[in-house]
Amino acid sequence: MEITVIFGKKEEIKEINEKMTIKEVLNEMDISSETVVIKRNNEIVMDEETLQNGDIIEVIRVIYGG
Repeated sequence: MEITVIFGKKEEIKEINEKMTIKEVLNEMDISSETVVIKRNNEIVMDEETLQNGDIIEVIRVIYGG
């Protein structure tokens, strides 16, 4: 199965296993799910969601500060 991951200006096609979650993909990319918001096919989703072939995942970094 293949998904597209967009992170900043970088777009990458990743080969994934069946029933893989968004959180597992983020872990492989060394991205903490606590510091980002995830959109799958233009809808905000939780990181426990199971991915489907052809999904487009957009990773949006959350900025903290004061």
